[in-house]
Amino acid sequence: MSRELSQQQAAERVTLIGAILDFVLGIAKIVVGILSHSSALVVDGIHSLSDLVTDGMVVVVLRISHQEPDEDHPWGHGRFETVGTVVLGCALIAVAGAMAYESIKLLFTDTQPLTPEWPALVIAALSIASKEWIFHYTMRVGKAIKSDLVIANAWHSRTDALSSIVVLIGVAGAMMGVWWLDALAALVVSVIVGKIGWEMTWDSIKELVDTALPEERIAAYHDVVMQVEGILNVHSFKSRKMAGQSQLEMHIQVSPTLSASEGHYIGDTAICRLQEAFEDVGHVIFHIDTYDDETEQVCKTLPLRGEVEREIHAGLSQIAPDLAAPMRLVLHYNDGIDAELFFASDSLLNPTLASELKAAMNHPVWLENVSIWISNDGQH
Repeated sequence: MSRELSQQQAAERVTLIGAILDFVLGIAKIVVGILSHSSALVVDGIHSLSDLVTDGMVVVVLRISHQEPDEDHPWGHGRFETVGTVVLGCALIAVAGAMAYESIKLLFTDTQPLTPEWPALVIAALSIASKEWIFHYTMRVGKAIKSDLVIANAWHSRTDALSSIVVLIGVAGAMMGVWWLDALAALVVSVIVGKIGWEMTWDSIKELVDTALPEERIAAYHDVVMQVEGILNVHSFKSRKMAGQSQLEMHIQVSPTLSASEGHYIGDTAICRLQEAFEDVGHVIFHIDTYDDETEQVCKTLPLRGEVEREIHAGLSQIAPDLAAPMRLVLHYNDGIDAELFFASDSLLNPTLASELKAAMNHPVWLENVSIWISNDGQH
């Protein structure tokens, strides 16, 4: 079983358990609230039943967000989880607003509500205990699988526990004759719920607009990359977060004398080191540089291989027309071009061939150095 599938199943399982609990508590609160003359408990029961909608939304979004990348979503479906977290955060803000509105109305009303009976206290206490348990259970799963959506749903469960505390205080206060205590407690809790919803929504919005990760996190990534042998520098570090994972882009500078395959292998090694050191590191894009293109001009006017080969062949034909063409030509690009020519071991080479070749080519400004090599022993 893949890691993504097991995480999805764990998230769906805890959400399903929460949905069943919401249904049972919702029905119990409404029935007991009506029989015990507690309008607060009835409203709290409706609130619990409304959570079934958000629980269903969480399951749907989790299934979508864990799908593999496809043609329309090459970066995967993780953003759906972020969008779901925004919706859930907005739902918390809406619940908080409704609770605050009703609490303020109740504080300034001239009509004293009916006195509730003790069964309402029992159901409210059971609701607090059960919703607090599901909060900790869901939070533990959400942190384990690094799912902001599951964590947001855990906080949604915590709001149910808080609202049940309000009911408990309100019912107890009303039974003791302090009827306004219910409204005051509900107003305080609504502010807390609204703050939780706003923080979740704002964090998810920052993720949707690709806000960079904190500087200290980037510094930690940078330190791990620089420990890889062969890396001279790392720059142009870009970062963002998607569905609990860090996505990175960076330029890795290596020696210009390395082969392309060695430079790429060094980059692959850096990614492996990052993912071993940080569990949250997901997709990483790296670009291999042989110079620091952060401070140097990227669009240079140096010729490409075809033009360089034509220039070299033209120069060789002038100074050594009988010499066979080089077996291999290696070009090193920096501010200019260093050319290495490899000839067969039986070639008769003039010791001054490199300088004569450069002179025959009229010392082009882009040609910094020419090296001539014999292929069998690597000697000049």
